[in-house]
Amino acid sequence: MEEEVDKLELMFQKADSDLDYIQYRLEYEIKTNHPDSAGEKNPVTLLQELSAVKSRYQTLQARFKPIADEQKEIKSCICATFNKTMTMIQELQKQTDLELSPMTEEEKTAVQQLKSHMSDL
Repeated sequence: MEEEVDKLELMFQKADSDLDYIQYRLEYEIKTNHPDSAGEKNPVTLLQELSAVKSRYQTLQARFKPIADEQKEIKSCICATFNKTMTMIQELQKQTDLELSPMTEEEKTAVQQLKSHMSDL
């Protein structure tokens, strides 16, 4: 989950950088190659539209940041709760001299998945 969040954040950053570059190239091309472009859509309008798109991306990125932070916090809490639960189970087993029956393959897979997600933190 965190990897997906990081990928999305990187995509937003790349899109922002790409938009900056496109704007720079458009301004350069307009200045050097089309100083008097008559009958076509106003290049200034195009640049303003590009700025509006960039602004929307920045707004999305700003909205996305708190969500990513909250996801990390929730994941951390889940991992901490899981670790405490596993510790409590082990302590109870020691105190009662009981052992649980061996885990099923499904349970083993679930534990491995949880451990791999916890190592991503």
